[in-house]
Amino acid sequence: MNELTEKDRQLLIKKGITEAMLNAQVAQFKQGVPPIQLYKAAVIDDGIIPFSKEEAAKYAAIYQKRKQGNTILKFVPASGAATRMFKSLFAFRDDFQPDRESFVAYIGRTGNKEVKTFFDGLERFAFYPLLKAAIDKQHPDFSSLNEDIQKHIIVNTLLNEDGLGYGNMPKGLLPFHKHSEKIATPFEEHFREAVLYASDEQEAHLHFTITEQHTEAFYKELNLIKPVLEERYNITFDVDFSYQKPSTDTVSVTEDNELFRDEEGNLLFRPAGHGALLSNLNDIDADIIFIKNIDNVVVKKYTDETVFYKEALAGKLCEVQDEIFKILRRIDNNKIKKKEVKHILDFLKEINISVPDYIYKFRRQYAMEFIKEQLNRPIRVCGMVKNEGEPGGGPFWVKDGEGYSLQIIESAQVNMADAKQKEIFQQSTHFNPVDLICGTKDYKGEKFDLQQYVDPNQAFITSKTYMGRPLKALELPGLWNGSMAHWITLFVEVPIITFNPVKVVNDLLKKTHQGGGAGVRF
Repeated sequence: MNELTEKDRQLLIKKGITEAMLNAQVAQFKQGVPPIQLYKAAVIDDGIIPFSKEEAAKYAAIYQKRKQGNTILKFVPASGAATRMFKSLFAFRDDFQPDRESFVAYIGRTGNKEVKTFFDGLERFAFYPLLKAAIDKQHPDFSSLNEDIQKHIIVNTLLNEDGLGYGNMPKGLLPFHKHSEKIATPFEEHFREAVLYASDEQEAHLHFTITEQHTEAFYKELNLIKPVLEERYNITFDVDFSYQKPSTDTVSVTEDNELFRDEEGNLLFRPAGHGALLSNLNDIDADIIFIKNIDNVVVKKYTDETVFYKEALAGKLCEVQDEIFKILRRIDNNKIKKKEVKHILDFLKEINISVPDYIYKFRRQYAMEFIKEQLNRPIRVCGMVKNEGEPGGGPFWVKDGEGYSLQIIESAQVNMADAKQKEIFQQSTHFNPVDLICGTKDYKGEKFDLQQYVDPNQAFITSKTYMGRPLKALELPGLWNGSMAHWITLFVEVPIITFNPVKVVNDLLKKTHQGGGAGVRF
């Protein structure tokens, strides 16, 4: 039954969720989420802008000039735990019994080749010296044990709370890189990046979204690195943290779309995915916002190209924003002449806004209303890399009312049973590495309410379980998917070298995460 009790209402008040919001969520479960209607894949010169080195340099120079006098901020989703990074090692820890089988036999039985790669590259991980020190302390007889037992001890020490505890640590606080003898977390690497492209050379603003339970750990790391980095770079770091808000949680329902209740009869709410972070982003007051995931960092020697293309993307944002603001101010001042209308409508098409043919026939007054409505929106410029098999949302032209719009679409949003839709999805040549530059203020310098530009039909309904009971969960439209569906959107091709996520621990063995300096052997 979907009737609310007084206890339910008190829970809603505590979370900041209205009954209307709750009812809308239940209605969405009942209605379902319609699949996205793809029109075609966005490709080079048809939705994706290619930059030559010269063009990229031009836009980087534009940004260098514009960033003086503007507030720049780096927004980093950093709430992810490292658990999934160590999936293969957890399987090894729980399944391998060194007193009953050899490591070679385990690999043959399970096919878990990732754990073999881990041990083959063990001394190259930045955390190796810390791991060795922990094992030396806890297992003074380690060197006398056979190799199979040693391997089990290594993984247990790495993952378990009585060792290094990396299995439950936030990904942002893991030792990722080694620079000479200095070990750096991705959290620290984002500070170094911010100095290079997201600062005014006097101050750098960073905002990290984290889980509340990890607050103390992040502040501990911040207090260690901030004074050192400020002295090294002669810059001040302004750092904020925020949590996913309880008001963005979504209710769970049964398979029959009735409110799901736990064993004590309470409504069950769940975090609503990264789309919930739109509320955090909406609270940010900055002129230019860089969005980049916590794990997409590189060692120093690969930083230059990443910085260059971040500045190029920001320069493109500045150029387009300047033109939009000029047009909007001229509309306000009644300065647009009739003969200019066609040129402005053509500009809208250049920045991927659909313009129906009949708009060209409108009287000037009505054309101006259309233009202002279309241009007075948040803007995002998104880096796109060539698809080399990595998972991630792709760039597509999507049917949108009377026209089409550029969107970042996940495979789960597409009806793959429709042969035509599946074919279009498979024609995608690029994917989104979560590399966005955003302008969230209007031409008057006032912040947009980002909640007004969400497409609620890009939510996700998924099947989950709770205590063995099946349920349906609702994820809000993804932060860079449906949450930005009605933004002005430009996609720009950037080199694959700018995309270096760490999805599994062995990704840290790739060249962009290797800073040199091998550890001491066990």
